[in-house]
Amino acid sequence: MRAFLLIILFVPLMGISFNGAAAEAGYRLDRSQHDPTDVISLQNGAKLFVNYCLGCHGAQYMRYNRLTDLGLTEDQIEDNLMFTAEKVGETMRTTLPQKAAKAWFGVAPPDLSLIARSRGADWLYTYMRTFYRDPKTATGWNNLVFPNVGMPHVLWQLDGVKAVEAVHTKDLAGHERVDYKWTELAPGSLQPVAYDAAVRDLVNFLVYVGEPSAVKRERIGIVVLFVLAIVFVFAWLLKREFWKDVKK
Repeated sequence: MRAFLLIILFVPLMGISFNGAAAEAGYRLDRSQHDPTDVISLQNGAKLFVNYCLGCHGAQYMRYNRLTDLGLTEDQIEDNLMFTAEKVGETMRTTLPQKAAKAWFGVAPPDLSLIARSRGADWLYTYMRTFYRDPKTATGWNNLVFPNVGMPHVLWQLDGVKAVEAVHTKDLAGHERVDYKWTELAPGSLQPVAYDAAVRDLVNFLVYVGEPSAVKRERIGIVVLFVLAIVFVFAWLLKREFWKDVKK
């Protein structure tokens, strides 16, 4: 009975995911307000992914027809999202040759199928919002979360062009604090709030790609725990009935 109780208490802990990703430069990560049940957000994230990311990054563990889970029909997928395949059952691969990518960027762009699980949603959300102009780099761009990143700012037309300056201060206890002052060099097509929402949608989609069955699995897990709780009650009552006449 004790073992059964321990199982009941331990199983919920197995579903807890920890965001272990941290910024390489110690930049504080912003909270990603993604929601795997927000279908509209996921659809927009899929659109952003195929238009801005799929040219270099693939999602080889994700099939186009799986996007029907987001409320899209196969015809909608073929007409609006399927740029790198001929059949809806194919995977979301990139058409960029790996050798050419390595020659251009120094390293082949990674597949993004599991990027949200390896880096974390907060990391991705902050990363896509901290690009700035840096003429010292090969691409002309740099990033506060991932310094000296080889990837250019692919969403710059939406975000705009910015410069950043680190401001070092000290608190009353003498501890050094670093703040960042942003300067807009050229505006993007989206207002800052709208751009943050777009990045949130993109991150939401990447989280979905990393585990498409997460929502369904969590719902099943809740039902299983509820059933186990009921079984535990009956098992405890049965145990008490069996042992009530046993003399100590």
